[in-house]
Parts: sequence; structure tokens; C-alpha cells
Amino acid sequence: ALIAPGGYHMVLRRSGARYLVSVKDGPLVWHQQPSVDVLFSSVAKAAGANAVGVLMTGMGADGARGLLEMREAGAHTIVQDEKSCVVFGMPKEAIRMGAAAEVAPLEEIPERIAEALKEA
Repeated sequence: ALIAPGGYHMVLRRSGARYLVSVKDGPLVWHQQPSVDVLFSSVAKAAGANAVGVLMTGMGADGARGLLEMREAGAHTIVQDEKSCVVFGMPKEAIRMGAAAEVAPLEEIPERIAEALKEA
């Protein structure tokens, strides 16, 4: 597992057949640094249909636009359902924008990821 350090955005890029993760400075996005939108946008560009995006409980809208970019690039996208969220802000915005291919309760998300990877 990788965790973006505070004050930096995490990005994915492709180098030949490999994917590399790095951190970079940049402006705040949704008043956040790191921002989920920055990460998901980079995943859409680098991995496209070879990715699965999951957006879970959180306040605000960070991640929704990036998840939409992932879906438009061919990635399978999943958001956590309202009932199992502590805060439904981020998933709700993703659903509103059409970024979610699936909406699932927290306990079903690992299985949904595994299914998406089998289909890829």
C-alpha cells in the first residue's frame, strides 16, 4: 500500500511496460494536497482501461472528477453506497456526475474489485 505524504500529490505514470508512482508539488485541489482527483486523473491517463477506481466515504467532491476521467478512459469504477458511508459527500458527487459504474456496500467492494480484475 502507498500513502501520499501530506503536502504532495501522488501520481501514476507509465514507463514502457511498467507503472511508476511518484509524488509532486502542485496547487491545492478542493483545498487538498494530496488530492484524489490528481491521482485518479493520472491513473486515467497512464493506465486507462487497465485500472479499477474505487471512491469511498469522504467529505466534499474530491475524487469524483478524477473517477469520471477514469471511467471515460475505460477503467471500471466503484463507489461506496450511502448506507455504509460515514460521510457520503465524495461518493454522492461521483454518482451525480456519472462516474460510478457500480455502487456497492463497503463489505462487498473487495469482491467487486476482484470480479472487475477477472473480467479485464
